[in-house]
Amino acid sequence: MTLPSLRLKSNSDRRIKAGHLWVFSNEVDTAQTPLTAFEPGQEAQLESASGKPLGLVCMSPTNLICARMHSRDVGHGLDKSLLVHRIQVALSLREKLFDKPFYRLVYGDADLLPGLVVDRFGDYLVVQIATPGMERVREAIVEALVQVLKPAGVLFKNDSGARKAEDLPSYVEAAFGEVPEHVALEENGVRFEAPVWTGQKTGWFYDHRMNRARLAPYVNGKRVLDLYSYIGGWGVQAAVMGATEVMCVDSSAPALDMVEHNAGLNGVAEKMAVVEGDVMDALRELKSAGEKFDVVIADPPAFIKKRKDVRNGEAAYRRLNEQAMRLLNKDGILVSASCSMHLAEENLREILLASSRHLDRHLVITERGFQGPDHPLHPAIPETGYIKSLFCRVLPV
Repeated sequence: MTLPSLRLKSNSDRRIKAGHLWVFSNEVDTAQTPLTAFEPGQEAQLESASGKPLGLVCMSPTNLICARMHSRDVGHGLDKSLLVHRIQVALSLREKLFDKPFYRLVYGDADLLPGLVVDRFGDYLVVQIATPGMERVREAIVEALVQVLKPAGVLFKNDSGARKAEDLPSYVEAAFGEVPEHVALEENGVRFEAPVWTGQKTGWFYDHRMNRARLAPYVNGKRVLDLYSYIGGWGVQAAVMGATEVMCVDSSAPALDMVEHNAGLNGVAEKMAVVEGDVMDALRELKSAGEKFDVVIADPPAFIKKRKDVRNGEAAYRRLNEQAMRLLNKDGILVSASCSMHLAEENLREILLASSRHLDRHLVITERGFQGPDHPLHPAIPETGYIKSLFCRVLPV
């Protein structure tokens, strides 16, 4: 099958040759290969200005990122065979890293499958597709996953905001077998059940696994506050690691029901308290009530989703972390996390420093965390690195 060509302008191939996988619309020679000639999801051969083949891409012709590369070998198109190979390579890394089948199996660009995310919950797989190219081969994705992993069920959790930007429909449906409403997982020796049909993202956040493991020496024998707790990833693990009391705050009643359920799975329900409501409101109410904690964990949703949101987002991180510090005991620990790709770690450090100085506190960073190795960083695509987690000791001056 002969594929249409996507021709780049002169000198626009440098980034691709350096390892990047994205093609921006302003890099395309639209006189020779107009973007209007392509259908969303269509496969094309990417070429330099001189016509040299650079690899194969799938098109998003109306977007700024108008194409994403999935193969540098023009003989290997995006089909079941390539998907099986890529999934097998991805699986080999995860099986080296983890002794149990609970992890992010496929992480988009870093696993050379742009627009595809697969989280593994034992015998169940939750798939998120974010691009027209991957949507075009959705049936082949399921076939490849079934061939490689032989799961009991595969769920399409295709309701992300990224799909709206690509004009893709939103849907959540079983693609293979039967998938229960809640699936079991284990992280750092702690048991959970995740609401994969109705929860956030795929139902769980594997990206902070290593950072949550770092909690143990900080929370043993301590009173802990977990902000934006979702279903208890941080809070329940803190309780299992020896915290005497854990308070989880979230705006979602169903999420807090799952906190209590997951606490019960691990025999720590008596240590847990939940507060439903807006986190910033809850922080003010806790301060007014004179509450104090030894450890505060602040892992909010992304306050900065686009580059234009940086200023307002950084202000939101400042307000959150400053209010969290106000609730710490004299020698307290603040775990400040961010999943905003547009917030650099250096900027988060500056926010924490400014917050501590405003309160006349001395702050030192004891540990720095990144996303787990099942979310590998593609060195040519800094956007694949987004998780920051800073463990801070906060003291009176």
